[in-house]
Amino acid sequence: MKRIILTGGGTAGHVTPNIALLPRLKELGYDIQYIGSYTGIEKELIEPFGIPYHGISSGKLRRYFSVQNFTDPFRVLKGFREAHKLIRQLKPDVIFSKGGFVSVPVVLAGKRCKVPVIIHESDMTPGLANKIAIPSAAKVCCNFPETLKSLPEGKAVLTGSPIRQELLSGNKIAAMDMCHFTSDKPVILVIGGSLGAVAVNNAVREALPELLKDFQIIHLCGKGKMDESLKDVEGYCQFEYIKNELRNLFALADIVISRAGANAICELLALHKPNLLIPLSANASRGDQILNARSFERQGFSLVLEEEQLTKETLLNAVKTLYENRTTFINSMKNSGQQDSIGTIIKLIEEVS
Repeated sequence: MKRIILTGGGTAGHVTPNIALLPRLKELGYDIQYIGSYTGIEKELIEPFGIPYHGISSGKLRRYFSVQNFTDPFRVLKGFREAHKLIRQLKPDVIFSKGGFVSVPVVLAGKRCKVPVIIHESDMTPGLANKIAIPSAAKVCCNFPETLKSLPEGKAVLTGSPIRQELLSGNKIAAMDMCHFTSDKPVILVIGGSLGAVAVNNAVREALPELLKDFQIIHLCGKGKMDESLKDVEGYCQFEYIKNELRNLFALADIVISRAGANAICELLALHKPNLLIPLSANASRGDQILNARSFERQGFSLVLEEEQLTKETLLNAVKTLYENRTTFINSMKNSGQQDSIGTIIKLIEEVS
């Protein structure tokens, strides 16, 4: 029986693609182990699947000044020692890393132990953790054609992101019942991310009277960001966060308004959902969402409206344009070469292990 170590953590986006690989890995008979941080979100997300979980020390590597910059390197070194010991004990055939700072010591220890490592980079440009890890990798998977140019020749593979297969089996009727919607108007699904997006929420609510003339709206607005004054508005249904029923909401949605996190937009691509992307401002991030969104725009998958240009009027115009041209966007997504991410990544795992 072959053994694989999965690693990645710090955010849900560094874990859910690993989860998407689990069913196929189990089908192929792999013994699956997971290495993450002691108490990170990855521990909470992985444990329900019954995968043996091993915690190691983790420190964050920062580009900016922080007092923790003096202590975290010692945590990373400790994590390397712990990962090295685990890898020698577990003797895996291959390591698959989804990134995040906890993955760095695992990847480096894998190289030291001569275990082949495959890395997946979600964003257009590699984050700091993956930049450190890439020299130790046998293969580097990525989501965007533009990323291939910034990765070592011979290592880079355009795979797209592994998508949870349950998202593809949603029930429109269940979603209609859940939202008390009718079948006489199309549906917009607004996704602000797990924490919500204040700018997106405000623009949608300001435009609500106009939007509701032609659409019904499902609004995932983030924890603590519900607007109680709108709870009885016909055709508008808001939730703080949805987990198990998300596949049904996707199935019902005709178009989607979303942030531009890499995993989120790859789900939209896999589902062939025409989408308006409002990337997180460069003032609040390293600008990766803007790059992600512009790549999807160039490939014909998305319409993009940057946060700095977001107003009631620009939102209404963008929604109208997106809906009128929805068939064009759907066809572009259907013709994408990134429709079997799981199969492509599993093939790489089989080749190197």
